[in-house]
Amino acid sequence: MREIGHFIGGKQVAGKSGRVSNVYNPATGEVQATVALAGVEEIRAAVENAKAAQPKWAATNPQRRARVFFKFVELLNQHMDELATLLSSEHGKTVEDSKGDLIRGLEVCEFVCGIPHLQKGEFTEGAGPAIDMYSIRQPVGIGAGITPFNFPAMIPMWMFAPAIACGNAFILKPSERDPSVPIRLAELMIEAGLPAGILNVVNGDKAAVDAILTDPDIGAVTFVGSTPIARYVYGTAAMNGKRAQCFGGAKNHMIIMPDADMDQAVNALMGAGYGSAGERCMAISVAVPVGEETADRLVEKLTPKIESLRIGPYTDEKADMGPLVTKDAYNRVNGLIDRGVEQGAKLVVDGRGFKLQGYEDGYFVGGTLFDHVTPDMDIYKTEIFGPVLSVVRAKNYEEALDLPMKHEYGNGVAIYTRDGDAARDFASRINIGMIGVNVPIPVPLAYHSFGGWKASSFGDLNQHGTDSIKFWTRTKTITARWPSGIKDGAEFVMPTMK
Repeated sequence: MREIGHFIGGKQVAGKSGRVSNVYNPATGEVQATVALAGVEEIRAAVENAKAAQPKWAATNPQRRARVFFKFVELLNQHMDELATLLSSEHGKTVEDSKGDLIRGLEVCEFVCGIPHLQKGEFTEGAGPAIDMYSIRQPVGIGAGITPFNFPAMIPMWMFAPAIACGNAFILKPSERDPSVPIRLAELMIEAGLPAGILNVVNGDKAAVDAILTDPDIGAVTFVGSTPIARYVYGTAAMNGKRAQCFGGAKNHMIIMPDADMDQAVNALMGAGYGSAGERCMAISVAVPVGEETADRLVEKLTPKIESLRIGPYTDEKADMGPLVTKDAYNRVNGLIDRGVEQGAKLVVDGRGFKLQGYEDGYFVGGTLFDHVTPDMDIYKTEIFGPVLSVVRAKNYEEALDLPMKHEYGNGVAIYTRDGDAARDFASRINIGMIGVNVPIPVPLAYHSFGGWKASSFGDLNQHGTDSIKFWTRTKTITARWPSGIKDGAEFVMPTMK
């Protein structure tokens, strides 16, 4: 059986803690590998390698750092099929979906190829009498990223690409459920010319996370996962003197106005609700049709499409979605469907009990649709992270707007309408971080920032875009005056430009 260790100091190394976790094939339920779980010793080894390598990397000029990412992007494209297949084998999502995972990460790597411009400071000549003032952006030093299972390529690249481009060393702690692709990405970074020790990948569980959060040499931490853990990581990092950005859960609504193109809205819901079996933090899990007629038309058109979803293993090129990632995820999603029925929601399409011939032990849940869901139900309040769509009927626009406004999460939201006034009002008033207007999954492109509001995000700066450059650097401001502009004698009052 394949044994997965860590990537420290530019090479793969075996685990030393003696603890391992199983890596499953979600389509069959079989164990396909074991992954080492790091303790303090392995985290410390990664930190020591990072400390040794980072000063020279920070002193490397930005143009040369950019060249590493130009080459890395080239290698990613060359190895796309290999990486996507490897990702799908551990996650369960379709190969085409895995390619999307990789490409959205690759786009951030393309963005940071502009680091010579992005990391520039500011300069003011003559800020005072014979005084010039300027700022420079310098790397934090050593950063760390803790990433979830659902995007094992994209989110690591969202984190390590800007961090490394800015001159930092980076320690990645990926999900132990699908750990192979992050290690492969680190190998390709070395092939692209990155010095050993700048990117280290250490697999593990809470013990590894706590070692990262308390290590005195790690200056910044970024996290993506559930809201309770995001709160824990953010609070613990702050108590240990680290800057942190932590992204938590979501419950993304789509408002469907009476004037919306219903076919367009239904197709959008299918992809946004059931793609990747709903295991996306930007998945649409709540549809909010405005008016009874809109709701009836929506459910009527959705039902046959959900019933005809093609579900299969990642090796099925025609599959629309695959299994959930683990047995625990499978049990949790089925349990939430049970609670929806118990609490009075109308189960229109039931995905429980789905079995695929030859894959009877796989973690498959069929597409599920609830109607007449109310805000007090668990399936509305909870992030299900599965192929379950809830329809919450709203009498009017204000009632529809009120639903996402009052929900504890504020990651993403969408509105489908032909009315520009309604769309503009919605975008202006909604208290959500990412908004789609006739766009179902409003994940911003790499040169804008990604991040939610409310309980979906902790920290002042978002992922990728210019926010990421600010997060991974510290600003120095220099005020300079040369002898020819200095008056004789001491000055005892607060200096001003008066």
